[in-house]
Amino acid sequence: MRVFQLQRISALGLIVFLTIHMIVTHYPPFHIEYSIIAERMSQPIWKAIDIALLFFVLIHALTGSYAVLIDSERIAIYKRALAGIAIVVGIVAFIYGTQTILAFQSPY
Repeated sequence: MRVFQLQRISALGLIVFLTIHMIVTHYPPFHIEYSIIAERMSQPIWKAIDIALLFFVLIHALTGSYAVLIDSERIAIYKRALAGIAIVVGIVAFIYGTQTILAFQSPY
């Protein structure tokens, strides 16, 4: 799959999951309070939504960074290395973020 296609697919995912995140977390009648966030994060559906948001953010950010870097002719010769680095960084960040989300236990 081409980089620009991944950008567009991840942008659609971001529109969906970032909208959910913004409405539920930052706009009235919802109020940011630790107890509410802790209760929400104890539910599997919210963990799945946060993991999906993490996935689409990583894909969008890494493919965007890759596209910007290979636009430079001096850097374009390292295309494969940059792609490999982006994939490794993405996998490591996704695993770390997912473990963090899944490990959260509500103290209430």
